[in-house]
Amino acid sequence: MARIFDVVEYPNEMSDEIVHRFPEEGIGDYRIGSQVIVRESQSAVFFRDGNALDVFGAGRHTIATANVPLLIDWIGKAFNDRTPFPAEVYFVSRKEFANKKWGTPQPIIVRNPGMGLGVALLQGFGTYSFQVKDPQQFVTQVVGAQGAYRTADIEERLRTMLLSKLQDVLGETGAKHSVPEMIGLTEEIGAGVRAKAKEDFEALGLTLKTFYVGNIKPSEKSAQELRDMGMLDMATYTQLQAADAMRDAAQNQSGGAGLTAGIGAGMGIGNLMGQALQGGMQNNAQGGAPVSGAKMPDIMTPAEAAQFMKVTEADILDAINEGSLKAKKVGKAFRISKDNLETFMNS
Repeated sequence: MARIFDVVEYPNEMSDEIVHRFPEEGIGDYRIGSQVIVRESQSAVFFRDGNALDVFGAGRHTIATANVPLLIDWIGKAFNDRTPFPAEVYFVSRKEFANKKWGTPQPIIVRNPGMGLGVALLQGFGTYSFQVKDPQQFVTQVVGAQGAYRTADIEERLRTMLLSKLQDVLGETGAKHSVPEMIGLTEEIGAGVRAKAKEDFEALGLTLKTFYVGNIKPSEKSAQELRDMGMLDMATYTQLQAADAMRDAAQNQSGGAGLTAGIGAGMGIGNLMGQALQGGMQNNAQGGAPVSGAKMPDIMTPAEAAQFMKVTEADILDAINEGSLKAKKVGKAFRISKDNLETFMNS
């Protein structure tokens, strides 16, 4: 038999709890004359069989008269005015849940015409806050019959929605501004995300109060990581590796930043690659040494071609299989002509 409650309240501060069901398990019995106490930062929603009966705002409410018409009407029809009656009460926090974190788990590709490779890979992070706008809708659409619903239960869903809108905004902004300009437009980008996400949040009974972009910066992913993610084709990957190797050799013998800032902002690598390869081909035409320091033979194995490209033999084989690097198959082995490798390096 369900317990009869004469006083219904949830005095908890609900610091990270959005909704608390009363009672947490089973169905409570209430009677005409029961008191419902709702704190200033709460709303209380009466449910029965998945149907919302009434929503109470802050204050002390007595289940007795027409001040709760839907509930009284429902009791009369279902129980012929008899009490106690079974129901569940959901206390919903109406405060703003602030300083929630968001970040881009993977780089976002945006166009960057006229600079480097013509694309940019950006990452960002910041904070957002939200608030329950429609308690009944939120409980119905999201919470269901859970005893307690916390911010952690919905944060991943909200972040996914926000990152989808951020990608749209960055794409639209990139059509009008260069990447260096975009990095300085954090206020405008944040406002754009708020506007785009408004309807999606309202569909859940929520309001997106704030969305702040703390920083947008070039991706720090390496060429290999980006290729593993499927974000680079073989030709672009090979070019970037070669450009990276040449830059490191010229600027820092012990290593360096690799592709990080260069590929992230899409600045300079295209020109660097073209100049370096052009210089290397001119040296070959004059009988000088190519980039690798050794003369390029007329016919090479994939391993030898890999040495000149400063990539792995597997990368060369991938390029052959993709058709971007022409090679002659002799038996089970490939042979690559000097002309075909130079064409591939310049593509």
